[in-house]
Amino acid sequence: MKKVLTIAGSDSSGGAGIQADIKTITAHKMYAESVITALTAQNTTGVFDIMEATPEFVAAQLDAVFSDIFPDAVKIGMVSNSEIIKVIAQKLNEYNAKNIVVDPVMVSTSGCRLISEEAQNTLLEVLLPLGTVITPNIPEAEVLSEISIKNEDDMIRAAEIIAKKYSGAILVKGGHLINDAVDLLYKDGSYKWFRAKKINNPNTHGTGCTLSSAIACNLAAGKSLDESIACAKEYLTGALAAMLNLGKGAGPLNHMFK
Repeated sequence: MKKVLTIAGSDSSGGAGIQADIKTITAHKMYAESVITALTAQNTTGVFDIMEATPEFVAAQLDAVFSDIFPDAVKIGMVSNSEIIKVIAQKLNEYNAKNIVVDPVMVSTSGCRLISEEAQNTLLEVLLPLGTVITPNIPEAEVLSEISIKNEDDMIRAAEIIAKKYSGAILVKGGHLINDAVDLLYKDGSYKWFRAKKINNPNTHGTGCTLSSAIACNLAAGKSLDESIACAKEYLTGALAAMLNLGKGAGPLNHMFK
């Protein structure tokens, strides 16, 4: 059985973060491990409180995982503290972790900044360079590239700029554009589009977490990056198309639709 580690925050309502990751990994018939960076009090209507883990406790969790059940892939989600980010980078290097998917959670769908400028700078400097692939959404790609993204040509230009800073592949998620669900993979100087039918479902809580975890699962299975992204998008489309409707706000996906 393949093992996938998620490093992220906990979502008490179960729609995003660690909970979405564990459901995604389990749906892929793999063994899920977790290192929790923060506890959140949240539901489909918003985030009400956050309690961060200490860097020392994050380090202890990482040591416990890597020294016993070594993961075949790692997904990194919400990391909001500079010291935690440094610890994660240090441990991933120390254990020579492979197949690292970094979802650079910096800007929410609504455009709100989710981490401090100091933490963002640390994320850019020490964690993103370790990624096999990084998966920014449009607002995050705008932060990374320092350009405005309005169309597919802008997505290509942003990916080219970001790729000059990092050795890993860049997957710019185009879900914030009006047209079909289109993502752009840029690696080794070339790009490839991944298109899927846009599902008209307002319940999209946890889509970014789910996609990045699904990519990590497929990498753990030995698939190529291109194939991993295609399979992950197909899984995400199915989870959205199942039309689960829970909560009073933007609800979660049906991770177990199969």
